[in-house]
Formats: sequence, structure tokens, C-alpha cells
Amino acid sequence: MAAACRISARWAWADALYEGVVQDLIDELGRLPGIGPKSAQRIAFHLLSADPADIGRLQEVLGKVKEGVQFCEICGNVSEQETCRICRDTRRDLTVICVVEEPKDVLAVERTREFRGRYHVLGGALDPLSGIGPEQLRMRELLQRIGAADVTEVIIATDPNTEGEATATYLVRMLRDFPGLSVTRLASGLPMGGDLEFADELTLGRALSGRRVL
Repeated sequence: MAAACRISARWAWADALYEGVVQDLIDELGRLPGIGPKSAQRIAFHLLSADPADIGRLQEVLGKVKEGVQFCEICGNVSEQETCRICRDTRRDLTVICVVEEPKDVLAVERTREFRGRYHVLGGALDPLSGIGPEQLRMRELLQRIGAADVTEVIIATDPNTEGEATATYLVRMLRDFPGLSVTRLASGLPMGGDLEFADELTLGRALSGRRVL
């Protein structure tokens, strides 16, 4: 309790160091994911010392992000047109759909250069505590795509965490009655270069259950 009070007092003292718009900038930067108080402070002071032309370009890009970027009407990925470049690519395999949570996950899969099908972005994962249920995700659109096209496989590539696993389980139950449709899940296990002694029980257990014949 005493330690918590000391930490709170230290942050309160730090907050009082800056006034006005500088502190407002630090506070807003600190709201961004992955940006802590110290990182927000460093970025804020970098912006203060940056060339006005650089700041102008940043402001212009931030404005265009909200005005010029939309979501693909087919898969839900970010796009500058009604459909994204992947959905417009006629070389893609229309029979395989990889389901991901966010547009950033599309890029992660694309970097592997192993997948040549199309994607479906849910827009998040099931999280009842935060009020995110199936109605808040693009699951109805997924059913419509499968029903309207000759889809033979759906690859579930949600995150390997509590919300991602719950979403994957829900999708499996929702899709298992489609005739001729194979529903698969991304394998998970030990990373290359890792040591067994440092692997957690869940990761090691999945590596064992997902073992393959050599």
C-alpha cells in the first residue's frame, strides 16, 4: 500500500512538471497503444524540436487517415477504394478464406508469403466484459461470403489469447454445419531458436498436441 502511494505521488509530481498544451500533448500521446508516460514525453519533445515542415506533413497525413482511408466492402481490410488490393487480385484463391481480428493481422500473414487466398477481418475479438459480442464483429458478413462463393476452407487466425480462443471456438461452432467446408486453426507452438525450459505450459502443450510426422 505504501509503495503504491509513493508511485502515485511520483506520477502526480511528474504530471505537474509541464503545463498547458505540452502536458496535453503528452497525455494524448500516452493514450496510444504501446506508448507509456516516458515514451509519450520523448515523442512530445521531439515534436517540439522538429522542423515545422515535418510537423506539417504529419498533420496532413493524420488528416488523410480519417478522410481517405476506408474499409474493404468484401473483407474489411483497410483500403483507399471500395475493395482492397488483395480482393482485387484475380490471382488469389477464392476457395480459401483466412479469418483475422484486425487489418494489421493481414499484413502479418502476408509477410510469410505462404498464403494465397483471401482474408476476412472481423474487426476485433469476442470480449463480453467489454461489450463485444458476435453482433459487434463481422461474422454475419463471413457467413454471407461462404454462402455466396465456393469456399472450401476457412482458416481461423485469431490471436492465441483468451479472447482469440473464444472467438475461434465460436467460429468453429458456427461453421461446422456447412457441407464440404473445412475449418482449420493456425498451429501454435515453440518459436524457432527458443529453449524448452523457457516455454510456458500452454505453448509447450500445444506444441505437443500439434506435433507432426517427419
